[in-house]
Amino acid sequence: MVKTVEKRKRMTRQKKVIYEILQNTKSHPTADWIYEQARKVLPDISLGTVYRNLQVLMAENKIQELNYGKSYSRFDGNPKNHYHFVCDLCGEVSDFEPSEPILREDALDFVPGKPRTYRLEFYGTCSKCCNK
Repeated sequence: MVKTVEKRKRMTRQKKVIYEILQNTKSHPTADWIYEQARKVLPDISLGTVYRNLQVLMAENKIQELNYGKSYSRFDGNPKNHYHFVCDLCGEVSDFEPSEPILREDALDFVPGKPRTYRLEFYGTCSKCCNK
């Protein structure tokens, strides 16, 4: 057990590359996309290593997983609660920050239980698809 915790806290080269990829994109990529980017730096990295390190980074609360009920997840380098807009047509996921909070923190007082976190997402047609 101690080795697992130590291993999680250690910043291996693979984990560092994966984390930096997520920190330098706003695209909310899939693990496959992250893998392709990581191979440019670490040609011998495996997809399994990417998945394992994504799990470790999530456990360390450095990134978050966005699962929209599809066969694949997307990953976000920003672990803090923030808003997302998901385009129904092209599938693009984008962050946005309204000038006023849409969900007030005191709304959590009405949750029937003890929430660990929350996510607020909007779905529709993005501006790129609207302009086509």
